Amino acid sequence: MTRVAAVDCGTNSIRLLIADVEDSGLTDVVRTMEVVRLGEGVDRTGRLQPEALARTLAATGRYAGLCSEHGVERVRFVATSASRDVENRQEFVDGVRAAIGVEPEVITGSEEAELSFQGALSAVDAVHPRPYLVVDIGGGSTEFAFGGDHVIAATSVDVGCVRMSERHLAGDPATAAEIAAASADIGAALDRAGAVVPFGRTGTLIGLAGSVTTVTAHALRLPSYQSARINGASLHPDVLLKSCDELIRMTRAERAILPFMHPGRVDVIGAGALVWAATISRVRAEVARSGSQLREVVTSEHDILDGIALSLAPRP
Repeated sequence: MTRVAAVDCGTNSIRLLIADVEDSGLTDVVRTMEVVRLGEGVDRTGRLQPEALARTLAATGRYAGLCSEHGVERVRFVATSASRDVENRQEFVDGVRAAIGVEPEVITGSEEAELSFQGALSAVDAVHPRPYLVVDIGGGSTEFAFGGDHVIAATSVDVGCVRMSERHLAGDPATAAEIAAASADIGAALDRAGAVVPFGRTGTLIGLAGSVTTVTAHALRLPSYQSARINGASLHPDVLLKSCDELIRMTRAERAILPFMHPGRVDVIGAGALVWAATISRVRAEVARSGSQLREVVTSEHDILDGIALSLAPRP
């Protein structure tokens, strides 16, 4: 058994998993998340903003304290979309190294998709038909990974809940014209993804990350955010599409009073729901075109964070 720490630093949030890893898998010790919005303004400026960087590095310092407190032996810090896109990446890298003592890995979209796939598969029930299409909707990008025991095809596209919100959805609630513009952007990204990943061969569609879990919590009408009920939830596509549509059309004030809504997701969940609805609709249409049916969509609380932790397992 080895105690490891995985850090996933995305566009909207930074997350930490401290876990004991052994042959049977992962045993959680600490799993936590802070919304730091590292990618604030990146789509417009191409740079990390000083305030966003300061928030992220402060959270990294707190995570370093937790690692020390819990006797972590190995740490892997992975940074994704926002860090890939910026001119001042070195400032981020130097700050993380100083805060937690390891070099952050700014990984490619394909690497991100691979880690998300492995994390999701660590907890997927074997009753769900293969092959799987794992979709990870982040703040700056969305990853698609397709396969059975391992990834056969993977890609990443630059549509995410923060990027689409900043680029298109200024209204409160979003106007029909704003939704149409965002939908066109998302549709073009799905065209690019579909040229790499065979959507029509999907046996089970699995969604990951905060936008997806929030849509699921809304579909289930949960009285609070209940990870145990969200993880593994298998719902009909129409149920999730209805949930997405409701969240897209709400005002921020209406979203804020939902009992499961994280405050850091109130302003971007509409865009996340838009990406997820477009993905579900596209995959269902492609599966139907192949002569089959997409009967269920599965939500997983296990994602890239679990994939990072598993990658730290000692190798023979």
